[in-house]
Amino acid sequence: MNGADAQSPVIVVGAGLAGLTCALDLVRAGLPVRVLEAADEVGGRVRTDRRDGFLLDRGFQVFNTSYPQVKRRIELARLRLSPFTPGVLIHTAEGGRLRFTDPTRRPSDALALLTGKQDRGPGPGPGPGPGPGQGQGPGPLALAALGPLCALDLLAPPRLLKRLPELTTREELARWRVPDRVVDGFLRPFLAGVFLEDDLDTSSRMFHLTWRSMLRGTLTLPADGMGAVPRQLAEDLPPGCVERASPVAALSAAGVTFADGSAADARAVVVATDAAAARSLVPGLPAVATRTVTTYHHAAARSPLREPTLLLDARRRILNTCVLTEVAPTYSADGRALISTSVLGTDAPGREAALREVLAELYATGTRDWERVGTTTVGGALPAMVPPWPLSRTGRTASGVYVCGDHRATGSVQGAMASGTRTARELLADLRRP
Repeated sequence: MNGADAQSPVIVVGAGLAGLTCALDLVRAGLPVRVLEAADEVGGRVRTDRRDGFLLDRGFQVFNTSYPQVKRRIELARLRLSPFTPGVLIHTAEGGRLRFTDPTRRPSDALALLTGKQDRGPGPGPGPGPGPGQGQGPGPLALAALGPLCALDLLAPPRLLKRLPELTTREELARWRVPDRVVDGFLRPFLAGVFLEDDLDTSSRMFHLTWRSMLRGTLTLPADGMGAVPRQLAEDLPPGCVERASPVAALSAAGVTFADGSAADARAVVVATDAAAARSLVPGLPAVATRTVTTYHHAAARSPLREPTLLLDARRRILNTCVLTEVAPTYSADGRALISTSVLGTDAPGREAALREVLAELYATGTRDWERVGTTTVGGALPAMVPPWPLSRTGRTASGVYVCGDHRATGSVQGAMASGTRTARELLADLRRP
């Protein structure tokens, strides 16, 4: 605790999901709170930019309705959510497409799940039908190996999944005897876009929790972009609580020092920034390895895939690609299609041109006339959650400052909000202690 009196506010540095969640709990407990955000808008890495009539999320992001924190805090009706299809299309190394879907949600696609056969051609035409590139999938026996694993993750309580032996995801799938052709043909390309790594090195506990959320929830997009999620949290705070364009340069014994040299007293300080910024503000905070992703947005006069489905590449040249306007038409103001494609790492000269060639193959259509609307590289997009990875860490630090964020829990909307919740609970307990 700082030396400021009890009338001083708690200062939360950072208005991302973790900081806003923490601030909400502190306000509801009756504390005065100031949320200081360096940027001109809330959200941190969960931001949506408006450009040339399009909504551009910073990095490819989806909103999962099954997260406990989401169910507790977010009014879904206010977001006007639109769902993805419950499955993915995978462009095979041989040049065809395979569809993998959840037959419990789309019984008509059960045959596609069991056989892996393509149920539509690869071009932009609507509806099912034969086409080039049909292929034979892993087969029913291979896919059946996922059954026991899915049953565990779907039915077991999260506390049990958190206590499972910790391996890498790759080792865990081998332990469950999931065939290599299922891992390499489906799970590896799918999970690469979830964990931002394509070697399946992520903690198996994180995999089980993520797989559970996929099985139990629905992947969606808000009508106004992913930035609508943190905006809703901010709107539920008292007016004036969030101060934008207020960068904090350092912490002091009494509170914080701003970039312009001015200072503010605080009863306590919560650092709710990304891992790198938190470490710069809090001496001695352990370093956290992170993943970087770059997302390219292209506009096209005609949708190259007339369904709201993720398209993956078995050759792993991309993480994923999707026609966002097939999911949420509100992402485009003039009816043009908006295509989002994510890759690992940063942008580089010539990378976008090479990407167009890959997309031309994946979508089986020309891409030369696609307009490049925007490119966003998100450094530290997710923590690298390799074993051993604690699924939850205290917000307390040795210096008396509190720290929260997905790097203190799990790399997800749920992880960020859960970390903010825990930190608020610990801070309140410390304030009440004699």
